[in-house]
Amino acid sequence: MNKDQVKGTLKEAAGQVQETAGKVIGSSEQQLEGIRKQVEGQTQKAVGDIREVVKDVSTK
Repeated sequence: MNKDQVKGTLKEAAGQVQETAGKVIGSSEQQLEGIRKQVEGQTQKAVGDIREVVKDVSTK
């Protein structure tokens, strides 16, 4: 697991918490910010996944 995968996973989790908090307090702005963080985290995680694949292929 590389740093992009770890950071992406953490960012995605933080976004889920923020989205839930926004729902609880009734803030659509916080919900949207949480969703944005989730998407950003998923993207960063995908970049990390691609890097792992490239690294695995290049070592063969």
